[in-house]
Amino acid sequence: MLRSLSIANYALIQELEMNPSKGLNMITGETGAGKSIMLGAVGLLLGNRADTKSLFDENAKCVVEGCFEIGNYGLREYFTEMDLDFDQECIIRREISPSGKSRAFVNDTPVRLETLKDLGKVLMDIHSQHDTLNLGDGAYQLGLIDAYAATFDEMKSYQASFDSWKKSKKSLEKLQQSALELKKEADFNKFQLEELSALQLQAGEQAELESDQEILENAEEIKAKIQEVLSHLQDEEYGALRLLSLAKQGMTQLSRLAHKFNGLQDRFESVLIELKDIAVSMEDEDGDIEVDFEKLETVRERLNKIYHLQQKHAVETVEELLEIEKDLADKVFKIENLDEELEKLEKEVERAESEMMEKAAQLSEKRKTGFQPFSDELISLLQQLGMENAKVEILLSPIPPSKSGTDQVEVLFSANKGVKPQALKQVASGGEFSRLIFAIKYIMADKMALPTLIFDEIDTGVSGEVALQMVRMMQDIAKKHQVICISHLPQVAAKGEHHYFVYKDNSSDRTISKIKLLALQERVEEIAKMIAGASPSASAYESAKELLEN
Repeated sequence: MLRSLSIANYALIQELEMNPSKGLNMITGETGAGKSIMLGAVGLLLGNRADTKSLFDENAKCVVEGCFEIGNYGLREYFTEMDLDFDQECIIRREISPSGKSRAFVNDTPVRLETLKDLGKVLMDIHSQHDTLNLGDGAYQLGLIDAYAATFDEMKSYQASFDSWKKSKKSLEKLQQSALELKKEADFNKFQLEELSALQLQAGEQAELESDQEILENAEEIKAKIQEVLSHLQDEEYGALRLLSLAKQGMTQLSRLAHKFNGLQDRFESVLIELKDIAVSMEDEDGDIEVDFEKLETVRERLNKIYHLQQKHAVETVEELLEIEKDLADKVFKIENLDEELEKLEKEVERAESEMMEKAAQLSEKRKTGFQPFSDELISLLQQLGMENAKVEILLSPIPPSKSGTDQVEVLFSANKGVKPQALKQVASGGEFSRLIFAIKYIMADKMALPTLIFDEIDTGVSGEVALQMVRMMQDIAKKHQVICISHLPQVAAKGEHHYFVYKDNSSDRTISKIKLLALQERVEEIAKMIAGASPSASAYESAKELLEN
Protein backbone atom coordinates (compact mmCIF):
# COMPACT_ATOMS: atom_id res chain seq x y z
CA MET A 1 0.00 0.00 0.00
CA LEU A 2 1.23 3.48 -0.89
CA ARG A 3 1.47 5.57 2.28
CA SER A 4 2.88 8.70 0.73
CA LEU A 5 4.13 10.05 -2.59
CA SER A 6 6.33 13.07 -3.15
CA ILE A 7 7.45 14.47 -6.51
CA ALA A 8 9.94 17.29 -6.97
CA ASN A 9 11.17 18.97 -10.15
CA TYR A 10 9.40 16.70 -12.63
CA ALA A 11 7.85 18.05 -15.88
CA LEU A 12 5.26 20.66 -14.80
CA ILE A 13 5.51 19.60 -11.16
CA GLN A 14 7.72 21.80 -9.01
CA GLU A 15 6.77 20.08 -5.78
CA LEU A 16 3.86 17.77 -5.00
CA GLU A 17 2.89 15.52 -2.09
CA MET A 18 -0.05 13.22 -1.42
CA ASN A 19 -0.96 10.70 1.27
CA PRO A 20 -3.66 8.46 -0.20
CA SER A 21 -6.05 6.56 2.04
CA LYS A 22 -5.84 2.78 2.26
CA GLY A 23 -9.19 2.49 0.45
CA LEU A 24 -10.56 4.22 -2.66
CA ASN A 25 -8.86 7.44 -3.80
CA MET A 26 -10.12 9.58 -6.66
CA ILE A 27 -8.04 11.98 -8.74
CA THR A 28 -9.74 14.47 -11.05
CA GLY A 29 -8.70 17.62 -12.87
CA GLU A 30 -8.93 19.45 -16.14
CA THR A 31 -7.30 18.05 -19.26
CA GLY A 32 -3.55 18.72 -19.31
CA ALA A 33 -3.44 19.70 -15.64
CA GLY A 34 -0.89 16.99 -14.87
CA LYS A 35 -2.69 13.73 -14.06
CA SER A 36 -0.70 11.80 -16.67
CA ILE A 37 2.47 13.59 -15.53
CA MET A 38 1.89 12.18 -12.05
CA LEU A 39 1.69 8.69 -13.51
CA GLY A 40 4.94 9.33 -15.38
CA ALA A 41 6.62 10.25 -12.10
CA VAL A 42 5.19 7.14 -10.43
CA GLY A 43 6.60 5.15 -13.34
CA LEU A 44 10.08 6.30 -12.32
CA LEU A 45 9.56 4.51 -9.00
CA LEU A 46 8.73 1.37 -10.94
CA GLY A 47 11.98 1.44 -12.91
CA ASN A 48 10.95 3.30 -16.07
CA ARG A 49 13.62 5.20 -17.99
CA ALA A 50 13.92 8.98 -17.76
CA ASP A 51 16.00 11.80 -19.21
CA THR A 52 16.78 15.43 -18.43
CA LYS A 53 13.86 16.56 -20.59
CA SER A 54 11.66 15.52 -17.65
CA LEU A 55 13.19 18.14 -15.33
CA PHE A 56 11.09 21.16 -14.33
CA ASP A 57 14.30 23.06 -13.54
CA GLU A 58 17.14 21.85 -15.72
CA ASN A 59 19.67 22.95 -13.10
CA ALA A 60 18.22 20.92 -10.23
CA LYS A 61 17.69 17.20 -9.75
CA CYS A 62 14.35 15.46 -9.93
CA VAL A 63 13.39 13.38 -6.88
CA VAL A 64 10.43 11.01 -6.70
CA GLU A 65 9.87 9.14 -3.44
CA GLY A 66 7.22 6.67 -2.37
CA CYS A 67 6.65 5.13 1.05
CA PHE A 68 4.95 1.71 0.94
CA GLU A 69 3.58 -0.72 3.49
CA ILE A 70 4.89 -4.10 2.35
CA GLY A 71 4.20 -6.45 5.29
CA ASN A 72 1.61 -8.51 3.40
CA TYR A 73 3.52 -9.03 0.16
CA GLY A 74 5.91 -11.81 1.24
CA LEU A 75 9.01 -9.84 0.25
CA ARG A 76 11.31 -10.65 3.17
CA GLU A 77 13.11 -13.44 1.30
CA TYR A 78 13.56 -11.21 -1.77
CA PHE A 79 15.01 -8.40 0.35
CA THR A 80 17.44 -10.87 1.97
CA GLU A 81 18.46 -12.20 -1.44
CA MET A 82 19.10 -8.65 -2.71
CA ASP A 83 20.95 -7.72 0.51
CA LEU A 84 18.39 -5.02 1.37
CA ASP A 85 17.15 -4.02 4.83
CA PHE A 86 13.60 -5.29 5.33
CA ASP A 87 10.97 -3.42 7.30
CA GLN A 88 7.19 -3.20 7.27
CA GLU A 89 7.61 0.15 5.53
CA CYS A 90 9.71 0.48 2.40
CA ILE A 91 10.92 3.78 0.96
CA ILE A 92 11.71 3.83 -2.74
CA ARG A 93 13.47 6.89 -4.15
CA ARG A 94 14.48 7.81 -7.67
CA GLU A 95 16.77 10.71 -8.53
CA ILE A 96 17.51 12.20 -11.97
CA SER A 97 20.42 14.66 -12.02
CA PRO A 98 20.74 17.60 -14.48
CA SER A 99 23.52 15.63 -16.20
CA GLY A 100 21.05 12.83 -16.91
CA LYS A 101 22.49 10.41 -14.36
CA SER A 102 19.83 8.29 -12.71
CA ARG A 103 20.03 6.74 -9.26
CA ALA A 104 17.58 4.47 -7.44
CA PHE A 105 17.35 3.63 -3.75
CA VAL A 106 15.41 1.14 -1.64
CA ASN A 107 15.52 2.05 2.06
CA ASP A 108 18.50 4.30 1.26
CA THR A 109 20.44 1.43 -0.34
CA PRO A 110 21.43 2.04 -3.98
CA VAL A 111 19.85 -0.50 -6.35
CA ARG A 112 19.66 -1.19 -10.08
CA LEU A 113 16.59 -0.32 -12.15
CA GLU A 114 15.89 -4.05 -12.54
CA THR A 115 15.35 -4.24 -8.78
CA LEU A 116 12.83 -1.38 -8.94
CA LYS A 117 11.03 -3.17 -11.75
CA ASP A 118 10.85 -6.38 -9.72
CA LEU A 119 9.50 -4.54 -6.68
CA GLY A 120 7.21 -2.39 -8.82
CA LYS A 121 5.33 -5.46 -10.07
CA VAL A 122 4.45 -6.30 -6.49
CA LEU A 123 3.81 -2.79 -5.15
CA MET A 124 1.87 -0.98 -7.87
CA ASP A 125 -0.35 -1.99 -10.79
CA ILE A 126 -1.02 0.88 -13.19
CA HIS A 127 -3.80 0.21 -15.66
CA SER A 128 -5.16 2.45 -18.35
CA GLN A 129 -7.59 1.88 -21.18
CA HIS A 130 -4.66 1.52 -23.60
CA ASP A 131 -2.53 -0.71 -21.39
CA THR A 132 -2.97 -4.47 -21.69
CA LEU A 133 -0.49 -5.05 -18.83
CA ASN A 134 0.50 -8.68 -18.48
CA LEU A 135 -2.88 -10.16 -19.26
CA GLY A 136 -1.72 -11.60 -22.58
CA ASP A 137 1.17 -13.40 -20.87
CA GLY A 138 0.65 -17.12 -20.26
CA ALA A 139 2.42 -17.08 -16.90
CA TYR A 140 0.16 -14.24 -15.71
CA GLN A 141 -2.97 -16.12 -16.82
CA LEU A 142 -1.75 -19.28 -15.08
CA GLY A 143 -1.20 -17.24 -11.91
CA LEU A 144 -4.81 -16.04 -12.09
CA ILE A 145 -6.13 -19.59 -12.31
CA ASP A 146 -3.86 -20.75 -9.48
CA ALA A 147 -5.05 -17.94 -7.24
CA TYR A 148 -8.69 -18.55 -8.13
CA ALA A 149 -8.52 -22.34 -7.69
CA ALA A 150 -6.44 -22.00 -4.49
CA THR A 151 -3.71 -24.39 -5.66
CA PHE A 152 -1.17 -23.26 -3.03
CA ASP A 153 -0.80 -26.67 -1.32
CA GLU A 154 -0.70 -28.59 -4.60
CA MET A 155 1.78 -26.11 -6.06
CA LYS A 156 4.03 -26.33 -3.01
CA SER A 157 3.98 -30.14 -3.13
CA TYR A 158 4.66 -30.17 -6.88
CA GLN A 159 7.53 -27.68 -6.65
CA ALA A 160 9.22 -29.74 -3.93
CA SER A 161 9.10 -32.82 -6.20
CA PHE A 162 10.16 -30.69 -9.20
CA ASP A 163 13.21 -29.43 -7.30
CA SER A 164 14.06 -33.00 -6.27
CA TRP A 165 13.77 -34.16 -9.89
CA LYS A 166 15.92 -31.29 -11.17
CA LYS A 167 18.55 -32.00 -8.53
CA SER A 168 18.77 -35.73 -9.33
CA LYS A 169 18.70 -34.99 -13.08
CA LYS A 170 21.55 -32.50 -12.67
CA SER A 171 23.54 -35.09 -10.72
CA LEU A 172 22.97 -37.64 -13.49
CA GLU A 173 23.99 -35.19 -16.21
CA LYS A 174 27.10 -34.27 -14.25
CA LEU A 175 28.04 -37.93 -13.82
CA GLN A 176 27.34 -38.64 -17.49
CA GLN A 177 29.64 -35.79 -18.49
CA SER A 178 32.25 -37.00 -16.02
CA ALA A 179 31.89 -40.54 -17.39
CA LEU A 180 32.39 -39.29 -20.93
CA GLU A 181 35.62 -37.56 -19.95
CA LEU A 182 36.81 -40.47 -17.82
CA LYS A 183 36.16 -42.97 -20.58
CA LYS A 184 38.20 -40.87 -22.98
CA GLU A 185 41.12 -41.05 -20.56
CA ALA A 186 40.40 -44.56 -19.25
CA ASP A 187 43.09 -46.47 -21.19
CA PHE A 188 45.72 -43.81 -20.61
CA ASN A 189 44.93 -43.65 -16.87
CA LYS A 190 45.06 -47.43 -16.61
CA PHE A 191 48.44 -47.53 -18.39
CA GLN A 192 49.88 -44.85 -16.11
CA LEU A 193 48.57 -46.61 -13.03
CA GLU A 194 50.08 -49.94 -14.10
CA GLU A 195 53.39 -48.20 -14.81
CA LEU A 196 53.49 -46.68 -11.33
CA SER A 197 52.14 -49.74 -9.55
CA ALA A 198 54.73 -51.97 -11.18
CA LEU A 199 57.52 -50.13 -9.34
CA GLN A 200 55.89 -50.73 -5.94
CA LEU A 201 57.22 -47.43 -4.70
CA GLN A 202 57.91 -46.88 -1.01
CA ALA A 203 57.95 -43.56 0.78
CA GLY A 204 61.52 -42.47 1.59
CA GLU A 205 63.22 -45.02 -0.67
CA GLN A 206 64.67 -42.46 -3.06
CA ALA A 207 67.01 -40.97 -0.47
CA GLU A 208 68.10 -44.45 0.60
CA LEU A 209 68.76 -45.54 -2.98
CA GLU A 210 70.72 -42.39 -3.75
CA SER A 211 72.87 -43.02 -0.67
CA ASP A 212 73.47 -46.66 -1.69
CA GLN A 213 74.41 -45.55 -5.19
CA GLU A 214 76.87 -43.04 -3.83
CA ILE A 215 78.63 -45.73 -1.77
CA LEU A 216 78.57 -48.45 -4.43
CA GLU A 217 80.01 -46.13 -7.07
CA ASN A 218 83.00 -45.34 -4.78
CA ALA A 219 83.30 -48.67 -2.94
CA GLU A 220 86.91 -49.50 -3.91
CA GLU A 221 88.23 -46.06 -3.04
CA ILE A 222 86.20 -45.95 0.16
CA LYS A 223 87.60 -49.33 1.34
CA ALA A 224 91.15 -48.19 0.49
CA LYS A 225 90.74 -45.01 2.50
CA ILE A 226 89.29 -46.94 5.43
CA GLN A 227 92.33 -49.22 5.45
CA GLU A 228 94.61 -46.20 5.29
CA VAL A 229 92.86 -44.61 8.26
CA LEU A 230 92.93 -47.90 10.23
CA SER A 231 96.65 -48.28 9.51
CA HIS A 232 97.32 -44.83 10.98
CA LEU A 233 95.27 -45.71 14.01
CA GLN A 234 96.19 -49.35 14.64
CA ASP A 235 99.82 -49.85 13.47
CA GLU A 236 101.58 -51.81 16.25
CA GLU A 237 104.67 -49.60 16.22
CA TYR A 238 103.67 -46.20 14.85
CA GLY A 239 99.86 -46.28 15.03
CA ALA A 240 98.05 -43.46 16.81
CA LEU A 241 96.42 -45.81 19.28
CA ARG A 242 99.87 -47.34 20.20
CA LEU A 243 101.39 -43.88 20.73
CA LEU A 244 98.35 -42.69 22.66
CA SER A 245 98.56 -45.76 24.94
CA LEU A 246 102.12 -44.72 25.79
CA ALA A 247 100.94 -41.16 26.38
CA LYS A 248 98.23 -42.55 28.67
CA GLN A 249 100.90 -44.05 30.90
CA GLY A 250 102.46 -40.61 31.31
CA MET A 251 99.07 -39.06 32.13
CA THR A 252 98.46 -41.75 34.76
CA GLN A 253 101.83 -40.98 36.39
CA LEU A 254 101.06 -37.23 36.37
CA SER A 255 97.73 -37.76 38.14
CA ARG A 256 99.47 -39.81 40.79
CA LEU A 257 102.03 -37.07 41.37
CA ALA A 258 99.43 -34.29 41.57
CA HIS A 259 95.60 -34.38 41.78
CA LYS A 260 95.59 -31.30 39.60
CA PHE A 261 96.07 -33.57 36.53
CA ASN A 262 93.09 -35.88 37.31
CA GLY A 263 90.74 -33.86 35.10
CA LEU A 264 93.14 -33.89 32.17
CA GLN A 265 93.60 -37.62 32.58
CA ASP A 266 89.84 -38.18 32.43
CA ARG A 267 89.53 -36.07 29.28
CA PHE A 268 92.48 -37.92 27.68
CA GLU A 269 90.92 -41.31 28.43
CA SER A 270 87.61 -40.12 26.90
CA VAL A 271 89.39 -39.13 23.69
CA LEU A 272 91.21 -42.46 23.61
CA ILE A 273 88.00 -44.41 24.09
CA GLU A 274 86.28 -42.37 21.30
CA LEU A 275 89.19 -43.06 18.91
CA LYS A 276 89.10 -46.81 19.69
CA ASP A 277 85.31 -46.72 19.04
CA ILE A 278 85.88 -44.92 15.73
CA ALA A 279 88.39 -47.58 14.75
CA VAL A 280 85.86 -50.35 15.52
CA SER A 281 83.15 -48.52 13.51
CA MET A 282 85.53 -48.08 10.59
CA GLU A 283 86.23 -51.83 10.67
CA ASP A 284 82.47 -52.48 10.65
CA GLU A 285 81.96 -50.14 7.74
CA ASP A 286 84.81 -51.85 5.90
CA GLY A 287 83.09 -55.18 6.45
CA ASP A 288 79.70 -53.88 5.26
CA ILE A 289 80.96 -52.24 2.09
CA GLU A 290 81.23 -54.50 -0.88
CA VAL A 291 82.45 -53.85 -4.36
CA ASP A 292 79.26 -55.13 -6.03
CA PHE A 293 78.82 -53.95 -9.62
CA GLU A 294 75.65 -56.01 -10.09
CA LYS A 295 73.97 -54.37 -7.09
CA LEU A 296 75.14 -50.96 -8.29
CA GLU A 297 73.51 -51.60 -11.67
CA THR A 298 70.26 -52.64 -9.92
CA VAL A 299 70.21 -49.45 -7.84
CA ARG A 300 70.97 -47.28 -10.87
CA GLU A 301 68.23 -48.94 -12.88
CA ARG A 302 65.59 -48.39 -10.18
CA LEU A 303 66.61 -44.77 -9.66
CA ASN A 304 66.47 -44.16 -13.41
CA LYS A 305 62.91 -45.51 -13.47
CA ILE A 306 61.97 -43.25 -10.58
CA TYR A 307 63.61 -40.22 -12.23
CA HIS A 308 61.85 -41.00 -15.50
CA LEU A 309 58.41 -41.08 -13.83
CA GLN A 310 59.14 -37.92 -11.86
CA GLN A 311 60.05 -36.11 -15.08
CA LYS A 312 57.00 -37.53 -16.83
CA HIS A 313 54.61 -36.37 -14.10
CA ALA A 314 56.52 -33.14 -13.38
CA VAL A 315 57.20 -33.92 -9.70
CA GLU A 316 60.35 -34.23 -7.61
CA THR A 317 59.66 -36.86 -4.93
CA VAL A 318 58.48 -40.45 -4.59
CA GLU A 319 55.78 -39.23 -2.21
CA GLU A 320 54.29 -37.10 -4.99
CA LEU A 321 54.35 -40.09 -7.32
CA LEU A 322 52.47 -42.09 -4.69
CA GLU A 323 49.79 -39.37 -4.57
CA ILE A 324 49.45 -39.52 -8.35
CA GLU A 325 49.20 -43.30 -8.16
CA LYS A 326 46.41 -43.01 -5.59
CA ASP A 327 44.52 -40.48 -7.74
CA LEU A 328 44.84 -42.70 -10.81
CA ALA A 329 43.66 -45.69 -8.81
CA ASP A 330 40.57 -43.71 -7.76
CA LYS A 331 39.83 -42.79 -11.37
CA VAL A 332 40.30 -46.33 -12.60
CA PHE A 333 38.12 -47.66 -9.79
CA LYS A 334 35.47 -45.08 -10.60
CA ILE A 335 35.41 -45.91 -14.28
CA GLU A 336 35.17 -49.62 -13.45
CA ASN A 337 32.13 -48.92 -11.22
CA LEU A 338 30.66 -46.12 -13.33
CA ASP A 339 28.00 -48.14 -15.09
CA GLU A 340 26.59 -49.31 -11.79
CA GLU A 341 26.54 -45.76 -10.42
CA LEU A 342 24.94 -44.42 -13.61
CA GLU A 343 22.24 -47.07 -13.48
CA LYS A 344 21.51 -46.21 -9.86
CA LEU A 345 21.19 -42.49 -10.66
CA GLU A 346 19.04 -43.17 -13.72
CA LYS A 347 16.60 -45.10 -11.55
CA GLU A 348 16.60 -42.23 -9.04
CA VAL A 349 15.76 -39.76 -11.83
CA GLU A 350 12.96 -42.03 -13.06
CA ARG A 351 11.54 -42.31 -9.55
CA ALA A 352 11.75 -38.54 -9.00
CA GLU A 353 10.17 -37.86 -12.39
CA SER A 354 7.33 -40.28 -11.72
CA GLU A 355 6.61 -38.61 -8.38
CA MET A 356 6.82 -35.15 -9.97
CA MET A 357 4.41 -36.08 -12.77
CA GLU A 358 1.98 -37.49 -10.22
CA LYS A 359 2.09 -34.19 -8.31
CA ALA A 360 1.75 -32.30 -11.61
CA ALA A 361 -1.39 -34.26 -12.44
CA GLN A 362 -2.86 -33.39 -9.04
CA LEU A 363 -2.04 -29.72 -9.63
CA SER A 364 -3.64 -29.83 -13.09
CA GLU A 365 -6.82 -31.37 -11.71
CA LYS A 366 -7.05 -28.69 -9.03
CA ARG A 367 -6.58 -26.00 -11.67
CA LYS A 368 -9.35 -27.46 -13.82
CA THR A 369 -11.80 -27.13 -10.95
CA GLY A 370 -11.42 -23.35 -11.24
CA PHE A 371 -11.91 -23.06 -15.00
CA GLN A 372 -15.70 -23.05 -15.21
CA PRO A 373 -16.40 -21.05 -12.02
CA PHE A 374 -13.81 -18.45 -13.08
CA SER A 375 -15.29 -18.19 -16.59
CA ASP A 376 -18.87 -17.98 -15.27
CA GLU A 377 -18.03 -15.31 -12.70
CA LEU A 378 -16.02 -13.31 -15.22
CA ILE A 379 -18.81 -13.44 -17.82
CA SER A 380 -21.37 -12.36 -15.20
CA LEU A 381 -19.24 -9.35 -14.24
CA LEU A 382 -18.65 -8.39 -17.86
CA GLN A 383 -22.41 -8.47 -18.47
CA GLN A 384 -22.87 -6.13 -15.50
CA LEU A 385 -20.31 -3.86 -17.13
CA GLY A 386 -22.35 -3.63 -20.33
CA MET A 387 -20.85 -6.51 -22.29
CA GLU A 388 -23.93 -8.71 -22.66
CA ASN A 389 -22.42 -10.98 -25.33
CA ALA A 390 -19.06 -11.55 -23.66
CA LYS A 391 -17.60 -15.04 -23.91
CA VAL A 392 -14.67 -16.48 -21.99
CA GLU A 393 -13.03 -19.85 -22.52
CA ILE A 394 -9.99 -21.38 -20.84
CA LEU A 395 -7.74 -23.83 -22.65
CA LEU A 396 -5.27 -26.17 -20.96
CA SER A 397 -2.31 -27.57 -22.91
CA PRO A 398 0.49 -29.84 -21.67
CA ILE A 399 4.04 -28.51 -21.66
CA PRO A 400 7.38 -29.91 -20.43
CA PRO A 401 7.79 -29.70 -16.63
CA SER A 402 8.66 -26.26 -15.29
CA LYS A 403 8.62 -24.58 -11.90
CA SER A 404 4.89 -23.82 -12.36
CA GLY A 405 3.85 -27.30 -13.48
CA THR A 406 3.15 -29.03 -16.77
CA ASP A 407 0.26 -26.82 -17.85
CA GLN A 408 -0.09 -23.96 -20.27
CA VAL A 409 -3.25 -22.00 -19.60
CA GLU A 410 -4.73 -19.69 -22.23
CA VAL A 411 -7.71 -17.43 -21.64
CA LEU A 412 -9.80 -16.79 -24.76
CA PHE A 413 -12.13 -13.80 -24.96
CA SER A 414 -14.78 -12.38 -27.26
CA ALA A 415 -16.87 -9.29 -26.57
CA ASN A 416 -19.23 -9.60 -29.51
CA LYS A 417 -21.95 -12.01 -30.51
CA GLY A 418 -20.96 -14.39 -33.30
CA VAL A 419 -17.23 -13.77 -32.82
CA LYS A 420 -15.23 -16.78 -31.74
CA PRO A 421 -13.18 -16.21 -28.56
CA GLN A 422 -9.53 -15.46 -29.31
CA ALA A 423 -6.29 -15.38 -27.34
CA LEU A 424 -6.04 -12.17 -25.30
CA LYS A 425 -2.82 -11.09 -27.03
CA GLN A 426 -4.75 -11.14 -30.31
CA VAL A 427 -7.66 -9.08 -29.01
CA ALA A 428 -7.31 -5.35 -29.75
CA SER A 429 -7.05 -3.21 -26.63
CA GLY A 430 -9.75 -0.67 -25.91
CA GLY A 431 -12.71 -0.01 -23.67
CA GLU A 432 -13.96 -3.61 -23.80
CA PHE A 433 -10.59 -5.12 -23.09
CA SER A 434 -10.07 -2.58 -20.32
CA ARG A 435 -13.30 -3.72 -18.66
CA LEU A 436 -12.16 -7.33 -18.99
CA ILE A 437 -8.99 -6.55 -17.07
CA PHE A 438 -10.96 -4.58 -14.51
CA ALA A 439 -13.34 -7.50 -13.98
CA ILE A 440 -10.43 -9.90 -13.55
CA LYS A 441 -8.85 -7.64 -10.93
CA TYR A 442 -12.19 -7.47 -9.15
CA ILE A 443 -12.35 -11.27 -8.99
CA MET A 444 -8.74 -11.59 -7.81
CA ALA A 445 -9.15 -8.97 -5.07
CA ASP A 446 -10.64 -11.68 -2.84
CA LYS A 447 -8.07 -14.29 -3.81
CA MET A 448 -4.65 -12.64 -3.41
CA ALA A 449 -2.71 -9.71 -1.99
CA LEU A 450 -2.89 -7.23 -4.83
CA PRO A 451 -0.57 -4.23 -5.13
CA THR A 452 -1.85 -0.68 -5.08
CA LEU A 453 -4.20 -0.54 -8.07
CA ILE A 454 -4.10 2.60 -10.20
CA PHE A 455 -6.91 2.92 -12.77
CA ASP A 456 -6.21 5.62 -15.33
CA GLU A 457 -9.51 6.75 -16.89
CA ILE A 458 -10.71 3.20 -17.54
CA ASP A 459 -14.24 4.64 -17.42
CA THR A 460 -13.67 6.44 -20.74
CA GLY A 461 -16.49 5.58 -23.15
CA VAL A 462 -18.52 3.91 -20.42
CA SER A 463 -22.21 4.77 -19.96
CA GLY A 464 -23.62 6.12 -16.74
CA GLU A 465 -25.09 2.88 -15.39
CA VAL A 466 -21.99 0.88 -16.29
CA ALA A 467 -19.82 3.54 -14.68
CA LEU A 468 -21.84 3.25 -11.46
CA GLN A 469 -21.45 -0.52 -11.52
CA MET A 470 -17.73 -0.13 -12.11
CA VAL A 471 -17.25 2.24 -9.20
CA ARG A 472 -19.27 -0.05 -6.92
CA MET A 473 -16.85 -2.81 -7.83
CA MET A 474 -13.97 -0.44 -7.09
CA GLN A 475 -15.45 0.16 -3.66
CA ASP A 476 -15.57 -3.60 -3.07
CA ILE A 477 -11.94 -3.96 -4.15
CA ALA A 478 -10.98 -1.03 -1.90
CA LYS A 479 -12.28 -2.88 1.17
CA LYS A 480 -9.14 -5.04 1.02
CA HIS A 481 -6.81 -3.21 -1.36
CA GLN A 482 -5.71 0.35 -1.97
CA VAL A 483 -7.19 1.82 -5.16
CA ILE A 484 -6.30 5.08 -6.90
CA CYS A 485 -8.62 6.03 -9.76
CA ILE A 486 -8.09 8.86 -12.22
CA SER A 487 -11.55 9.64 -13.54
CA HIS A 488 -13.47 12.18 -15.62
CA LEU A 489 -16.94 10.95 -14.59
CA PRO A 490 -18.69 12.70 -11.68
CA GLN A 491 -20.61 9.59 -10.57
CA VAL A 492 -17.26 7.77 -10.25
CA ALA A 493 -15.33 10.59 -8.57
CA ALA A 494 -18.06 11.03 -5.95
CA LYS A 495 -17.49 7.55 -4.50
CA GLY A 496 -13.92 7.98 -3.35
CA GLU A 497 -12.91 8.10 0.32
CA HIS A 498 -10.37 10.77 -0.62
CA HIS A 499 -10.71 13.09 -3.58
CA TYR A 500 -7.60 14.76 -4.98
CA PHE A 501 -7.79 17.59 -7.47
CA VAL A 502 -4.99 18.26 -9.96
CA TYR A 503 -4.85 21.78 -11.34
CA LYS A 504 -2.61 24.28 -13.12
CA ASP A 505 -1.22 27.22 -11.17
CA ASN A 506 -0.54 30.12 -13.54
CA SER A 507 0.19 32.70 -10.86
CA SER A 508 3.92 32.83 -11.64
CA ASP A 509 5.92 33.16 -14.83
CA ARG A 510 5.62 29.46 -15.51
CA THR A 511 2.69 27.04 -15.33
CA ILE A 512 2.96 24.63 -12.40
CA SER A 513 0.90 21.48 -11.77
CA LYS A 514 -0.36 21.11 -8.22
CA ILE A 515 -2.58 18.72 -6.32
CA LYS A 516 -4.75 19.15 -3.26
CA LEU A 517 -6.99 16.98 -1.13
CA LEU A 518 -10.51 18.36 -1.38
CA ALA A 519 -12.69 19.05 1.65
CA LEU A 520 -16.40 18.17 1.43
CA GLN A 521 -17.57 21.54 0.05
CA GLU A 522 -14.67 21.59 -2.41
CA ARG A 523 -15.74 18.14 -3.59
CA VAL A 524 -19.27 19.41 -4.19
CA GLU A 525 -17.82 22.28 -6.24
CA GLU A 526 -15.53 20.01 -8.29
CA ILE A 527 -18.19 17.38 -9.00
CA ALA A 528 -20.72 20.06 -9.97
CA LYS A 529 -18.18 21.41 -12.48
CA MET A 530 -17.64 17.88 -13.79
CA ILE A 531 -21.42 17.67 -14.34
CA ALA A 532 -22.14 21.09 -15.83
CA GLY A 533 -18.84 22.79 -16.72
CA ALA A 534 -16.99 25.81 -15.33
CA SER A 535 -20.19 27.62 -14.17
CA PRO A 536 -22.42 24.93 -12.67
CA SER A 537 -26.11 25.61 -12.06
CA ALA A 538 -27.96 25.13 -8.80
CA SER A 539 -29.28 21.79 -10.07
CA ALA A 540 -25.73 20.71 -10.80
CA TYR A 541 -24.78 21.43 -7.19
CA GLU A 542 -27.80 19.45 -6.01
CA SER A 543 -26.83 16.55 -8.25
CA ALA A 544 -23.28 16.73 -6.91
CA LYS A 545 -24.52 16.59 -3.31
CA GLU A 546 -26.79 13.69 -4.18
CA LEU A 547 -23.95 11.75 -5.76
CA LEU A 548 -21.78 12.31 -2.69
CA GLU A 549 -24.53 11.25 -0.30
CA ASN A 550 -25.54 8.06 -2.09
